[in-house]
Amino acid sequence: MLKEKKEKTMVMNNLFGKENYMWMLSGIVVIILGFILMAGGKSADPKVFDPKEVYSTTRITIAPLLIIIGFILEIVGIMKKSKI
Repeated sequence: MLKEKKEKTMVMNNLFGKENYMWMLSGIVVIILGFILMAGGKSADPKVFDPKEVYSTTRITIAPLLIIIGFILEIVGIMKKSKI
């Protein structure tokens, strides 16, 4: 009887399952990718302002969308009910 209670408490201590951690890890990877794309590369000449580099589609549209998708994956990873 006592052993069963210990096993139940051991199982209950795990807050998330493996699948939840995989969702959260994939969310972190997508967020990091979005920030890397938003940062972009260095300019050929730092003294000259090039609006094509700063206001590119990658930095203005794609990178923020990836960050939002990453946060959605994080929410899914947290809210998804584990199969324990």
